[in-house]
Amino acid sequence: MAERAYLDWNATAPLHEAARAAVLAALDAGNPSSVHAEGREARALVERARAEVAAAVGATPRQIVFTSGATEANALALTPAIETADDAAPRDGLVVSAIEHPSVLRGHRFGALPVETAAVDRAGVVEVAAVEGALARLAEKGCRRPLVSVMLANNETGVIQPVAGIAERVHAAGGLVHVDAVQALGRIPLDVRALDADLVTLSSHKAGGPKGAGALVLGPRISHLAAPLIAGGGQERGVRAGTEAVPAIAGFGAAAAAAVASLPAAAARMSGLRTRLAEGLHRIAPFAVELGAEAPRLPNTLAVALAGLAAETAVIAFDLNGVAISAGSACSSGKVAASPVVAAMGFPELAGSTLRFSVGPATTEAEIDRAIGVWQTVVGALANRQGKAA
Repeated sequence: MAERAYLDWNATAPLHEAARAAVLAALDAGNPSSVHAEGREARALVERARAEVAAAVGATPRQIVFTSGATEANALALTPAIETADDAAPRDGLVVSAIEHPSVLRGHRFGALPVETAAVDRAGVVEVAAVEGALARLAEKGCRRPLVSVMLANNETGVIQPVAGIAERVHAAGGLVHVDAVQALGRIPLDVRALDADLVTLSSHKAGGPKGAGALVLGPRISHLAAPLIAGGGQERGVRAGTEAVPAIAGFGAAAAAAVASLPAAAARMSGLRTRLAEGLHRIAPFAVELGAEAPRLPNTLAVALAGLAAETAVIAFDLNGVAISAGSACSSGKVAASPVVAAMGFPELAGSTLRFSVGPATTEAEIDRAIGVWQTVVGALANRQGKAA
């Protein structure tokens, strides 16, 4: 059997060789909280990684809080107990966009406090006016210290959101901004200063690092997170207790550094591969819908919907023919379900008929062509079934 084609980089990126080397080198590291030589050596590995991750996103090392992954970082950020330099009062309301990851939509800690949703347009963009409307609804409920969570790039469509413009309006309204930037690192330039976000979530394994590491970037307005998820020994400056996972963190740092170093060339190459794939799919099924094509997108992501297609069946067909893709997010414990993102964009009839292809720097043209070949088989089978049903 020919080698498989892996076109699911948004689910997880293959481990980068630099990250693999860093992980192996750190496997025998000591406890980074110990003061002896072995502990100091481990601490040096953690702090080197902290500096590498910070440099990759335009932050300072002190702004980086390591976590077990992006889900934990999102939960850590989405709490009312956020103190700024001039206001220790808790946040009193939350705004989330309709296309956020489940770890944002269901992972926040606002309990009975008001939560509003900002809608997206048919291109998958969270418009500034939609956020302003959600803020106005919170204000009508007496909320004066909102937290707004808007992802930088959607994991299913790749659509890039106008975060800087949203942040400007939110700050003018007395609010703070959280950004899930998981899909951005290594795919587009990522500068937290330019975003003007207050809390930014990062993931290791989406950028070629090992699973089990993530980070929350604390912006300059944040002075303290008063309700950590994990309390204990005071690691990560009291924001996230527990002995740091030194090998995973070391790999995260190495992957972030490598991703940024190769970004311009990698982005151009991924964009070319996506274009090759999109053109091939449309030649076979001109009536397929390319979701988010009207908006700025990650260079590596292509979401295609085909009326009548059962996404779950199609994913299995691709897999059996040696091509790994997904239907929407890969964070549902192996389940393939209708995409709430596609439904939120105004295409509920296509929510169960959308496939996501995501490429990476190591993807080859041969992998793209193999996917196009399988697509032809899938579309032909669909046409045959529809013809028999007519």
